[in-house]
Amino acid sequence: MTSLNDLPLRDNLRGLTPYGAPQLHVPVALNVNENTHGIPDAVAGDIVAAMAEAIRTINRYPDREFTELRESLARYLGHGLTRENIWAANGSNEVLQQVLQAFGGPGRSVLGFAPTYSMYPLLASGTGTRWIAGTRDTDFELSPATARSWVDAESPDLVFLCSPNNPTGTPLSLDTIAAVYDAADGIVVVDEAYAEFGPSDAPSALTLLPGRERLLVSRTMSKAFAFAGARVGYLAADPAVTDALRLVRLPYHLSALTQAAAIAALAHSPEMLAMVDDIRGQRDRLVTELAVLGYRPLRSASNFVLFGGVDDPRGTFEALLAEGVLVRDVGIPGHLRVTAGTEAETTAFLEALAGLGQHSAARPNKLSE
Repeated sequence: MTSLNDLPLRDNLRGLTPYGAPQLHVPVALNVNENTHGIPDAVAGDIVAAMAEAIRTINRYPDREFTELRESLARYLGHGLTRENIWAANGSNEVLQQVLQAFGGPGRSVLGFAPTYSMYPLLASGTGTRWIAGTRDTDFELSPATARSWVDAESPDLVFLCSPNNPTGTPLSLDTIAAVYDAADGIVVVDEAYAEFGPSDAPSALTLLPGRERLLVSRTMSKAFAFAGARVGYLAADPAVTDALRLVRLPYHLSALTQAAAIAALAHSPEMLAMVDDIRGQRDRLVTELAVLGYRPLRSASNFVLFGGVDDPRGTFEALLAEGVLVRDVGIPGHLRVTAGTEAETTAFLEALAGLGQHSAARPNKLSE
């Protein structure tokens, strides 16, 4: 049987494994940071109606410039943005891939700060861009001084900043972003996939865009909008950046159905985002209860919590799975990551973890509800 080693694969792809968390059917799946709350029925009806209308002209190619979608996204983001500032693709991964296709490539490099989103180095390899893994400060924070020192030392062509960071959940200050931009000569991408889960008064990197033509702010509809299956990611940047991305995008890369669904969802932004406060509450509950159980949860501005103090991450993962609860082993020694689900899902996880008995001395008689 033919294996990868038998194929004339590019050298920089040899030995790599594809991205992917386990896709298992379990009662409580809290491993890939999905919004487990689902779309409100009334909104779902409007989305279905919009897609049904789009299907009537499915024999024609979609709007190559996805004009209405860009206008909808600009309205949602605010900050004085117009459709000329907006780009979209099939998930934020494709957006980032297109950025690397346009500004990276052989002989160029991209700097990130590990541990961070595991797709970054894979996207770099796929585009022939050298990946540089910078280090973080204590508790996976990233200060302006640390970030700038890496930029000064490596002179990367691109920098990827994940804010809040995945898989650690740690937020990133605007001071750090500004310091990186001032030190860098190339493209700086701030990946705000989980931005809506941060404090309501926390400023976005979108506020830094004016006057910074090399700054890109990436977002997604997968998380806060509960739209993971629709695959819609986007970014805001100087109009010259969107012109550059047109050079590498595939023709008609966003289907008519994707555009229709996303436009309809954005028209109901308040309803779609109504569950965000509840998710924040469950995230904060996780932080509190994990500490009570004797673990070391990191501060999180996202919809998940990374927690340390796990003596045997793989064994704990398997034991939780046996109880029907799926979390994520992200490969950080002594840590696991769990998504903030519904109240019932969060309770199921906490009770299953408490039942393992690893930190029984710190365990209360009853978990708070």
